[in-house]
Amino acid sequence: MEAEVGISEAKTHSRTTDDFMSRVADLIQPLGHSRCGTCGTNLGSKMCKGLAALPATCLKSAKDMKHRLGVLLQKSDSCDYSSSQGKKEKASPSQRVSQEEVKKWAESLENLIHHDRGLAAFRAFLKSEYSEENIDFWVSCEEYKKTKSPAKLSPKARKIYDEFISVQATKEVNLDSCTREKTSHNMLEPTLSCFDEAQRKIFTLMEKDSYRRFLKSPYYLDLARSRLGRQGNTWQQKHSLA
Repeated sequence: MEAEVGISEAKTHSRTTDDFMSRVADLIQPLGHSRCGTCGTNLGSKMCKGLAALPATCLKSAKDMKHRLGVLLQKSDSCDYSSSQGKKEKASPSQRVSQEEVKKWAESLENLIHHDRGLAAFRAFLKSEYSEENIDFWVSCEEYKKTKSPAKLSPKARKIYDEFISVQATKEVNLDSCTREKTSHNMLEPTLSCFDEAQRKIFTLMEKDSYRRFLKSPYYLDLARSRLGRQGNTWQQKHSLA
């Protein structure tokens, strides 16, 4: 009786998991040698044919394996989503940016990161180089200096320090030992200027290194060319009507 119930359940699952099984092929290889703990059936090869192909005694093991594969599929979907978001982040700065503004970005790093679209483009570039912690630290310092309540200085300063400067920081920035030590000392009595020196060092680092590469990258060049092309089309349209 139990075997009949098990087979019936398996057939039901096989009808509702066709889409799942079609995506399993690329993910099942790492689990291809998994076997049922009860009878030793090779679950990997059987599951490729659908749950209905399994003996009733293997259903529990197969469902456990299905759950593990489901987790892998979710991770795969998450990676795809992150990738698509990264492409959107790269493309978004091109909206509503004039040629004059794009030209100013090439004049100085300060012009670039003080413009919302320029900052977004530069951060997207740094993210592609796995060094976005530098611009994130700089932005955090800028926001910190806008703090109006003295009571909020200490917790905000500690959060920035723990995230970017401490030895165990999750997004540690590259500071010399002297600057790091001085900033650590500033944490005893945080002020609006306690990160100024560290922020200047990171700004200089970006200015001499990543900013120069950004100006030669598609993140900037494609945008500059698209702005120039649009201006040229506008000029042609105006003179063709004259």
